[in-house]
Amino acid sequence: MSNSVFDRETMLDLSVNVIPLAVLLFFIAAFAVIAPFPGNAVVVVVQMSIIVLTGFGLAVLTYYSGKAVAGDETDDQIPPGYSREDAAGPAHKEE
Repeated sequence: MSNSVFDRETMLDLSVNVIPLAVLLFFIAAFAVIAPFPGNAVVVVVQMSIIVLTGFGLAVLTYYSGKAVAGDETDDQIPPGYSREDAAGPAHKEE
């Protein structure tokens, strides 16, 4: 088990968020370069804030879900309603 919070398996689980983040970054760059809307500052600020806040929210959600997944993988807890014998499986039961 790796000592880092995000090991290889966790990064693979979280890689599904790379494409939406890349799309958001593309639109931020495209709207900054092309500027398809009139020079009205209110329109530009609202447009960019929606895209940036969505990207920031996705990045924060990805980070905390990665921590939860990594923490869940490291916990050796038995689910409620089960005993250690149930968790060991049928091959390890003593009769």
